[in-house]
Amino acid sequence: MKLFLKCKGWAKVALFLCFMVKSMPGFGQDESLADSLIQVYESGNYDKAVKLKILSEITGNIPDPDRILAYSDTLMREAIKQDSTIYIFNAHLQKGNGLQQKGNLSGALESYFKAVDIANKNSDKNQLAIMYTAIAAVYAGMDNRKNVRQYYTDAIAIFKTEKDTFNYAVAMENLGDTYLEWSKPDSALLYFNQSGPIFKKLEKKLPLAYNLGNKGLAFAQQGRPTIAEENIKEAVSILEELGDYRPITTYLNYMSDIYADKEDWDGAFDYALRSLELAKQYGLKVRISSAYLKLSELYERTGYASASLNYYRKYIAFRDSVVNITAVQQMADIRRNSEKAQFKAQLDLTNQQKRTQKVVAIATAIALFLIILLAIGLYRRNTFIKRTNAIIEKEMARSERLLINILPEETARELKEHGKVQAKKFESVSVLFTDFEAFTAHSEHVDPEILVNRLGYYFTAFDDIIEKYGLEKIKTIGDAYMCAGGLPFPIEDHAIKMVKAAFEMIQFVEEAKTEKETDFPFNVRIGINTGPVVAGVVGSKKFSYDIWGDTVNVASRMESLSHSGRINISENTYNLVRDTFKCAYRGQIDVKNRGSMKMYFVNGPKQ
Repeated sequence: MKLFLKCKGWAKVALFLCFMVKSMPGFGQDESLADSLIQVYESGNYDKAVKLKILSEITGNIPDPDRILAYSDTLMREAIKQDSTIYIFNAHLQKGNGLQQKGNLSGALESYFKAVDIANKNSDKNQLAIMYTAIAAVYAGMDNRKNVRQYYTDAIAIFKTEKDTFNYAVAMENLGDTYLEWSKPDSALLYFNQSGPIFKKLEKKLPLAYNLGNKGLAFAQQGRPTIAEENIKEAVSILEELGDYRPITTYLNYMSDIYADKEDWDGAFDYALRSLELAKQYGLKVRISSAYLKLSELYERTGYASASLNYYRKYIAFRDSVVNITAVQQMADIRRNSEKAQFKAQLDLTNQQKRTQKVVAIATAIALFLIILLAIGLYRRNTFIKRTNAIIEKEMARSERLLINILPEETARELKEHGKVQAKKFESVSVLFTDFEAFTAHSEHVDPEILVNRLGYYFTAFDDIIEKYGLEKIKTIGDAYMCAGGLPFPIEDHAIKMVKAAFEMIQFVEEAKTEKETDFPFNVRIGINTGPVVAGVVGSKKFSYDIWGDTVNVASRMESLSHSGRINISENTYNLVRDTFKCAYRGQIDVKNRGSMKMYFVNGPKQ
């Protein structure tokens, strides 16, 4: 749960930093105060010298994003009239908050960067640190981890230098929350344990509630439901007391998880539906999407496949409507090259003006020359059309090849012919997950470009291996690799082929350790499970072939409970490969949400 920052030395400003599955207002907003100030503003009974301050206070305390945008526009117009740099900065910041709250990340990022320009011109380090924190939250949503760490680190360093204890604690809390989004609860708790005592010492009740809730989420990720539930309930109690209902949507979802782990399905569904109701009440697209996903998971786990698929489709629809990742990525590129772009724009404008003057002079002096130019223009236009058609045909062929690369051939053909793909159920599919140990530790200390290139080196080899055995790559998630056998065409020996591929993956990783140019060799864990899955294409613009079902979840658990350099398989897979491979029974091991399951290590092929 991310928080607002407060600024020193100027009008109060609340900075909305929430994003994705945790999008909601933070502390610092007081709707009753905003309503009172709106009455004063609309009455006109106030000293005109404080008009900007009143508008700033209104904008900083309204929780509704549409009203934030309306009043931030009014604040911008008035600030420009009075040439007030401070309040122009404030207007950009609040507009970005409103846009981010509505899910318009590219627009929010644009407003935030305008505020950064003003902070740099004013040499105001406090303003700059606040904007760095806001921008970091946007990059967290697009999973640009390099920029997230850089902007948060810079902001924390500035707050520490400026001795701004409160905002220093808020920035650490938000960075910890981001690690929570990345499923790294140990790292998250390191930051929460630093920020919490500061909030307590400063007697900040609302941020302390967020800190308790965030700790509860971290404990839940660690598999410690009892202490997680205690923290979350305490946080919800404080938030209800203070009348801050929106953050509760996230905590309700996590409470649903805790009750589902205890197989108390009535409690789990009750918390998930309450979360959805609150999210709809406040128009929070990101939270609505998360609630749909949670309900889909609950229906799947309780055996209602049709209801699960229905809610999953709603989740996909809301997820796609919230963020245009491409636009945000382009915004980041624009900022890195802003000076060059501005110079080029000025140069292009100058050249255009010169060309226009030249054309006007020639047109005035030589009418015949215009006729010749027209003929030449028509000829060039015809040539351009021919070239364009050739490029279009080439791009269409390229798009078709690309579609076949990202989807199975049969699925791509169905998508081209009918415009959609019917979800299919496969009764027997083997699913494999891999994960590199110590990847997170390396990512903290190794140049991101080197790390990504190294990861691509391994995944390219994995792609070649699964292609060799006729298996289907599904996707990569961070440093995890997922593939399946037995679809889109059913085959009888998919489990055997999957185990053979797994041994080759381990062999490749081991051989890679001997390379002279690598300074950080990885160890790999592999898990395999076999069973029924549902497969299909999700998304309406960026197609993705995906599979879901209990089989996938168990395969992921097999990987997380495997050991370095070992292949851990479920009982279902063991029954299909035991005549071909030597397997060692590990006993019945507790699996989250599944109880005890029999597991086996595959030691090698039988002679």
